[in-house]
Amino acid sequence: MIIIFINNYLDFKNLQTRQNKNYSKMDFELQPTTLQNELVKLIPLKKEDFENLYKVASDPLIWEQHPNKNRYQKDVFEIYFTGAMESGGAFLVLDNTTAGLIGSSRFYEYNSQEKSVAIGYTFLVRDHWGSVYNTALKSIMIDHAFKFVDTVIFHIGSNNIRSQKAITKLGADKIGEVQMEYFQLKYTYQITKEDWKKLKLKL
Repeated sequence: MIIIFINNYLDFKNLQTRQNKNYSKMDFELQPTTLQNELVKLIPLKKEDFENLYKVASDPLIWEQHPNKNRYQKDVFEIYFTGAMESGGAFLVLDNTTAGLIGSSRFYEYNSQEKSVAIGYTFLVRDHWGSVYNTALKSIMIDHAFKFVDTVIFHIGSNNIRSQKAITKLGADKIGEVQMEYFQLKYTYQITKEDWKKLKLKL
């Protein structure tokens, strides 16, 4: 297990800058328009989606285990939304049985040298928790990712027990811990392409 301690915000930003040199959006289709299955449909996020997505995200209980517990507040959610737009890989998540908006997720930190990409910043409305929707969402994104990379990464806050259980249920392995600014600890999980071929058969 790899443990990385980042002592302050500046160090974190410097590390992020160094890592981003390996990232290229040219080799990875970050926002395909065809991601859907029986349960979910992913629509590339647009600026005009802010108000509709905020209505979904404004439930405080969605964020109670998240490191940023105030994300239900509009000004805080604006930061999340701006990051989603800048990532170039964010989506609205629709319930494909009702066409209703139920959340968001994104691809980020595509690394062409290591052939990896991260999936995260995911949230779903509470009436879709504990069901098959999260698995359906992650599965369709993982399937797409493995057309381009060999490893999919997930970053989850140490207090977000719900997401840790969900990603473990999906078959991801914990590979490290990262100490972020403000003493927030995040866990790193991964699924490899070879493992996913076997895991899909059990879902």
